Amino acid sequence: MNEELVGEALAPFRDRVVIATKFGFRSGRTQAGLDSRPERIIEVADAALKRLKTDRIDLFYQHRVDPSVPIEDVADTVKELIRQGKVKHFGLSEAGAQTIRRAHSVQGVTALQSEYSLWWREPEKEILPTLEELGIGFVPFSPLGKGFLTSAISENTVFDSSDFRNTVPRFKPEARKANQVLVDLLGSIASRKHATPAQIALAWLLAQKPWIVPIPGTTKLHRLEENIGAAAVELSPDELHHIDSTVSQITVQGDRYSADRQQLVGR
Repeated sequence: MNEELVGEALAPFRDRVVIATKFGFRSGRTQAGLDSRPERIIEVADAALKRLKTDRIDLFYQHRVDPSVPIEDVADTVKELIRQGKVKHFGLSEAGAQTIRRAHSVQGVTALQSEYSLWWREPEKEILPTLEELGIGFVPFSPLGKGFLTSAISENTVFDSSDFRNTVPRFKPEARKANQVLVDLLGSIASRKHATPAQIALAWLLAQKPWIVPIPGTTKLHRLEENIGAAAVELSPDELHHIDSTVSQITVQGDRYSADRQQLVGR
């Protein structure tokens, strides 16, 4: 349904936009389990093209690495889809450095989509150096810490029963209380820069590498406009150093995912 809406909305501007979609789960549902068999990848691509009412997928991501299917087979399948003109570029999501290298040796990987923000800096250890070496772009999701870095969430915030954050250890009330120090840091810088905490968090990401393109999610127009405004916020070298040195002294409380979800990342 989402792809049908996207296809309809973007039809008048198709050649001016980049459309990305993913494969990697049975029935397209995370709860159904992983499935990156070649025949499934082809099936997903053909179905997405039909729903999007387009002749090509600009960026085709593997949603999560499937340990039952060699990444070389995945890359080779996408390579064939690229040869056929159905796909333009190959992407990975939450893949580990060695998997990225193996995939890239078969079919050039254009982009990696993984979490990266001021409260999840794990990619700096291995992922960013690997991407820079191979010339792969980075598309950080949850650049605002699933909303926490916007300062709109406190220890007293109550999430809807269906909200994914209810399952995230980092969003337990006691963790939110402990992690408030990070939001306070952003708030202090934002006030001096006449910006918002969210804009500072995004500006920090944009300042890390020129090939980083964060994708903050929102359902509200004013938040979209706020996020876009982050591109105009320039952080000086001194301000970036201050952020880095201060954040390095902060230990973020709570795991990033529940144990079962964590098993799906970094492979």
